[in-house]
Amino acid sequence: MKYGMNLLLWTSGVTEEHFPLLSSLKEWGFDGVELPMFDLDVSQYAKIGAELRKTGLESTAVTVCSPEQNPISPDASIRAAALARLKQAIDCCAAAGSTHLCGPIHSALGEFSGAGRTDDEWNRAKEILTQAGDYAKEHGVTLVVEYLNRFECYFLNSAADAGLFCRELNHSHVKTMYDTFHANIEEKSITQAVKACADQLVHVHISENDRSTPGDGGVNWDESFRALKNVNYDGWLTIEAFGLALPELAAATRIWRRMFPSEEYLAKNGLQFMKSSWEGR
Repeated sequence: MKYGMNLLLWTSGVTEEHFPLLSSLKEWGFDGVELPMFDLDVSQYAKIGAELRKTGLESTAVTVCSPEQNPISPDASIRAAALARLKQAIDCCAAAGSTHLCGPIHSALGEFSGAGRTDDEWNRAKEILTQAGDYAKEHGVTLVVEYLNRFECYFLNSAADAGLFCRELNHSHVKTMYDTFHANIEEKSITQAVKACADQLVHVHISENDRSTPGDGGVNWDESFRALKNVNYDGWLTIEAFGLALPELAAATRIWRRMFPSEEYLAKNGLQFMKSSWEGR
């Protein structure tokens, strides 16, 4: 088991000013960090990768798709832009040494059609992610498709759908993940949800129901950890939390009030909670 921390709690773009934070996270006991990948500057991620190696931290990464770079768009030029951007993000992962590129990379975040997904959209996503998966394989990166709750996207909203999508795609370097925040909204049974995607599961976001400190909110953690243990999950457990430090991100994630004393408190207590919950079973 590896324990990670998503750096979106502090920044949407890691720079040299965040390097002391990396050292702190290592001292606090994290095995790695999750790098936001929005500004896709390969040279900058090469610098970050060098610092991570120096610090002794591993990394995964997270990104999103915009309406202008949407894998399920009926416009072929927009789908081509989506593929090009995913390849850029994969290049950044390779430069940083990040093994996984996670996120809702199947469709545009926050864009809705007013209806459920169509068969055409399903097939378009499979086509783009198959090509992206081939490129990711060449660079030693695994693409990790994330399902989101119904208020953030309409393409994949459950573990069962995410598992089915990856199963049909059938690519060694395109898998799925489980996020406790989204599951808390969408799933009727946590146990069944984890089982539904277990054969494709390579990453987990540990996220409280209010996006604050894991263990301080309303997620059914006992069932969540038990379900993951029961399917022999042995990958990353990565805290994903959001606060008020980044106004644009706070607005996008609908965070309007402070729900934890400090970022350091959240990271330290969240890590202690993960370790005690997992290793105590």
